Amino acid sequence: MSADVHTLDKPRQYCATLTLRKVTEEGAVLVDVRERSEIAALAFDVPAVMVMPMSEFERRFMELPRDQELILACSVGERSLKATCLLLHHGYDKVANMEDGLTKWVRKGFPVRGDVSSPANDSACCAPPSPAGKRC
Repeated sequence: MSADVHTLDKPRQYCATLTLRKVTEEGAVLVDVRERSEIAALAFDVPAVMVMPMSEFERRFMELPRDQELILACSVGERSLKATCLLLHHGYDKVANMEDGLTKWVRKGFPVRGDVSSPANDSACCAPPSPAGKRC
């Protein structure tokens, strides 16, 4: 193995229920990495949400606070897992991925703004979720 290859631990994975509690009761920040058109159709409705689409993430991630817990989310948890791994690689240690993303959030009946029947929400993430236990 090359000396410049870093192996990171598995990122923390939170379910939608734990994410809601951490954001509403414990001061965590929900970072929505979906694209702006997706968010315009259907958005998380919690006070502590930051929008940072994946198309902007690599050049903007330094704007994210290092002193607060960050929970990254997308439609199904795949893009947000990539973003979580990127943050871990850059030394962020208070980060987690929300498993199953907005899809699970909506199924649980958690607060959203917009149309939950929007077709954009079914096809927003073209890659299937990663297998459990995936490492960065």
